[in-house]
Amino acid sequence: MNINQLNFKHLFYFWRVAKTGALTHAAEQIHTSQSALSTQIKQLENRLGTPLFDRQGRHLELTATGQQVFAYAESIFGLGEQMLGWLEGREAGATRVRVGSVSTMSRNFQVNWLRPLFHDPNIILSVDSGSLQALVERLLRHQLDVVLANEPVPSDSTRPVSSRFLGSQVISLVGRADRWAGTTLRVPEDLDDIEMAMPSMRHSVRPQFDALCFSAGVQPRVRAEIDDMTMLRLIARDSGWITVLPEVVVQDELHSGELTHVGHSSQLTEHFYAITVQHGHLAGPLKQLLSRAAAGDILGASTPDSSVPL
Repeated sequence: MNINQLNFKHLFYFWRVAKTGALTHAAEQIHTSQSALSTQIKQLENRLGTPLFDRQGRHLELTATGQQVFAYAESIFGLGEQMLGWLEGREAGATRVRVGSVSTMSRNFQVNWLRPLFHDPNIILSVDSGSLQALVERLLRHQLDVVLANEPVPSDSTRPVSSRFLGSQVISLVGRADRWAGTTLRVPEDLDDIEMAMPSMRHSVRPQFDALCFSAGVQPRVRAEIDDMTMLRLIARDSGWITVLPEVVVQDELHSGELTHVGHSSQLTEHFYAITVQHGHLAGPLKQLLSRAAAGDILGASTPDSSVPL
């Protein structure tokens, strides 16, 4: 069998059914009947000489061969969708860079990482936030070029993604300088009954912090649990509570002296990842950002005492 004998329309139909997991949904999406869809997939199976689905009533499961064919089809048609997205994103010769960022990510970190793009007049930048799962789904539909996250995403045949490590930083305790200047707290030993604001359980650092306190028999007084890093920054600034967060979130307030570093633990760290589609085409500017991170360039501004690496 040579490439001229492969019917890409049949392969496309197979790909859509494999992605949706049901003939009904796929037929609705491509505006054809279930019987026509089933017939053309059967023709593809006959051409390839092997079944691609195990059929149990209305339920379809990919065979081992079907999973491999789907991985190839995902690359073929995924690149086609990516090409169309790129064409739609062009505006008068400009390049659109579409970024997704999980809602618990520091806005300062995002700006620091994206800053090199600000100086290119030919780049149109869009940044959307949301849950990691929703953003990865949009990435796989080629509606985003990259997702910034604080945890990696496992890759498999139905979710072919790559998680590139960008860097990490120690999580710190900060407080208002007019109350906490000159104070250094051991983490977690000195935190018993201390009023604190901290990230919600959706943030990767929260389980780390709770485990440290539990193992030391320490119980801080939790006054606020905040999902959004911008809100947590405002609480750190306007309350008198100790706040647990990455220092990049409050880098401006630390530089101005409004907030002060109170303590940190090397056991509390946040990792940053750039998630992209495997084997996908990356726009030139995005390649440059990822190369910059791979070379070990600093991803953000340093803190006043330069003690917290990014």
